[in-house]
Amino acid sequence: MSTTRRVGGPAETTDGTTQSAAVPTAPGQAMTIADIAVEAGVSVPTVSKVLNGRADVAAATRARVEEVIERHGYRRRRASSGAGSGLIELVFHELDSPWALQIIKGVESVAGGARIGVVLSELGGEHRPPQEWLDDVLARRPRGVIFVQSELDPAQHAQLASRSIPFVIVDTAGEQPAGVPVVGSQNWSGGLAATRHLLSLGHRRIGVVSGPRDVLCSRARVDGYRSALDEAGIAFDADLVRWGNFFVDGGYAHGRALLSREDRPTAIFAGADFQALGVIRAARELGLRIPEDVSIVGYDDLPVTEWVQPGLTTVKQPLQEMAATAARMLLEIAGGQKPANLRIDLATELVVRSSTTAPR
Repeated sequence: MSTTRRVGGPAETTDGTTQSAAVPTAPGQAMTIADIAVEAGVSVPTVSKVLNGRADVAAATRARVEEVIERHGYRRRRASSGAGSGLIELVFHELDSPWALQIIKGVESVAGGARIGVVLSELGGEHRPPQEWLDDVLARRPRGVIFVQSELDPAQHAQLASRSIPFVIVDTAGEQPAGVPVVGSQNWSGGLAATRHLLSLGHRRIGVVSGPRDVLCSRARVDGYRSALDEAGIAFDADLVRWGNFFVDGGYAHGRALLSREDRPTAIFAGADFQALGVIRAARELGLRIPEDVSIVGYDDLPVTEWVQPGLTTVKQPLQEMAATAARMLLEIAGGQKPANLRIDLATELVVRSSTTAPR
């Protein structure tokens, strides 16, 4: 089946649209910017503005051009560039944590060696960027984008693809479509290892303060916790599971609620080290000793965990290695290579310190 294109000297109107006759194009012919312009009824400069994320295009006109681009699967040819050119966009849903610093270090270890600059963005807690942010990225035309606990909707994915801007997701917030490159860690195994450790010490009533329920890694860690309980023949109690926010305040609030119960847990598995610090504060305010009265396990193994008192038992998540792996994968794709694996989950490891012991 042939497509149609408009020819015959189109005249642009005041809103950037044009009018002309339609004729079929040859089957299999590659779509050009000019083809997009005549089919969308706009000028070539208008298409160029849309492709480059320019703001001075009417919303209706932009939508019409994007629809033609997506329908024909147009892909801008990736420009060849020498070493050291281009940028990597590094996008966080939230940036205010030492956790994010570990990711930045990992990306910079690769980008710095390749003499590529890194641009940081924060989405203010949202997991999906607004269109205005994406327009700015299109205008910068980076070598690629790394999303950290953030993701794109299908239309935004198509926009980056049509501009030949690759992206990789680190620690994905949700399940991704086939073909989307993702680097994460073995969150289920981490939750399993943390809970097995507490069970091996003799704990039978174990609380959880996980991350947000709508984040994939949070659910995976709780699933690992639940599997460990099943192994030990202990019934899962949903009242002992709290969904937090990965930060100290969430750990404090949920930890205090769990530890104020008459049937309080003898141990708590926190889904992030910062949440574990909040639980520690709550326990001390309630007059509980760690680990004699309550054992606490964190997650991530941030540098601070070695210096708190007592030292925090935690699950080491290789954050810098995850970020470096994502950066290398991104540069491979930007260079026209296809990575051997598009889904990589790095191993986690339990690090035992002084915050856990047998229950009294």
